[in-house]
Amino acid sequence: MTEPAPLSRPHLRRMLRKARRALTPSEQRQAAHGLYRQLAQHPLFRRAKHISLYLPTDGEIDPRLLLRAAQRRGKATYLPVLSAWPRTKMVFQRVRPGDKLLPNRFRILEPRVNARRQRQVWALDLVLLPLVGFDDVGGRLGMGGGFYDRSLAYLARRQSWRKPTLLGLAHECQKVERLAQASWDVPLVGTVTDKQWYVAQTPLETAAP
Repeated sequence: MTEPAPLSRPHLRRMLRKARRALTPSEQRQAAHGLYRQLAQHPLFRRAKHISLYLPTDGEIDPRLLLRAAQRRGKATYLPVLSAWPRTKMVFQRVRPGDKLLPNRFRILEPRVNARRQRQVWALDLVLLPLVGFDDVGGRLGMGGGFYDRSLAYLARRQSWRKPTLLGLAHECQKVERLAQASWDVPLVGTVTDKQWYVAQTPLETAAP
């Protein structure tokens, strides 16, 4: 009996996006609170001084409770901002409570560009990434634009000092058995859902929840 052919990345991406969009508003709120409980008191989050998060879209799990918690604790928080040119570049800009947010070309809210508030990605402590699909060995399937992969490509050249720590955030329904990774994919240290942690690399093993 032959094994079924694995799903292509575009097919898998469509299937997983549909699954997370099918979650009800109540399920999304519960997931956001579950994610907060998983992460808010974890040593990686508590110790980090410069944290990048994201604003949810398209059914992504919502990290805004963590964003507000980080700001209350006096941490510097950042959101990804797309560059006008080159259009493939993404930067990380500090965001404070009350900052005005505008929709970018993908209709995702982001702060108005201010170069003085931007920080190099290697100077961040923790990056919490959105994703479409993940596995338990650090694989991440994104939306297909490659913005995070390009921003973090330098990590492949680092042998020892490797900042920031990369954690994916997701709903349980976005987990797959194994993702085929492309050469440009940047592996995650782990992925956190509203239910549990999926640790892939050693930096997390010494600070397990």
